[in-house]
Amino acid sequence: MNIAVKLCSYPGLDDRITIVRAGDEVDSVFVRTEKFNVLIDTLGTPELCQTALNLLGEQARDRPVIVVNSHMDWDHFWGNAAIAGKAPIIAHAAALERLRDPSCRQTLREKADQEARFRSVELVGPDVTFSGSTMLHGGDLSLELIHTPGHTPDHIAVWIAEIRVCLAVDAVEHPIPEVWSENADDLRLLRSSLLRIRDLNAQFVIPAHGMRCSPSTVDENLAYFEKLSDRVGSLNEVQLADPALSRSPGLRLQDFVPLPNGMAAQTIEFYEKCHQTNLRATIAAHKE
Repeated sequence: MNIAVKLCSYPGLDDRITIVRAGDEVDSVFVRTEKFNVLIDTLGTPELCQTALNLLGEQARDRPVIVVNSHMDWDHFWGNAAIAGKAPIIAHAAALERLRDPSCRQTLREKADQEARFRSVELVGPDVTFSGSTMLHGGDLSLELIHTPGHTPDHIAVWIAEIRVCLAVDAVEHPIPEVWSENADDLRLLRSSLLRIRDLNAQFVIPAHGMRCSPSTVDENLAYFEKLSDRVGSLNEVQLADPALSRSPGLRLQDFVPLPNGMAAQTIEFYEKCHQTNLRATIAAHKE
């Protein structure tokens, strides 16, 4: 698969922020401050990350660079090897647990078997970790790294208060985000993270998928989970036990959110699986 990397922005977005878009796969973000530059996520391969750095050119070299790994999902950190040793890499402490889990290398083996582009990937973890939240003080801009679990245990969002921009990564997504597991606790964490992001009152909320920047996406995600909870609450035990419940009329993905026109069948299938996980977690919460 040949993925094109490009630099782009959104209307009205501060010009110190650049969206680094790897096709339809994922967006990372480059932020310039007076003291240093920050790259939030390194894309899915070292080659993609290096292409992004080449496109950024002198603005990626005129001052020190700090890399932030938002979480240890492959499309967000497998490009780390392109910048390892050249810049410090920061992540939440829970990222180390995910990196050490055997499933991390298993995912790499599976994807390398499927696509040659992943065979050059070397798993490189963070140099610096933190718990809770931490702050990067860049002079004109300060980047608050906020632990926002639920999508994954290690997930962080980035809040830039001076320009009211939230880089929400995968905690917010269009059409829906995915909860980490079918466990009710993970669902509560994701909904709590969405509320925390909403309460920032950001002017721009920028996820890593969906090519959107409107704060309304947060409200839409919260409304989806609320509607899902209400619908589950109206079902009886026999209905709740149906393994095909997510495909039943009234409980399908498209019954909760409008799917974008022209969305590829493969992408729809992906979000249907996300919806199934969200539904099962909602059922678990209902039973509690």
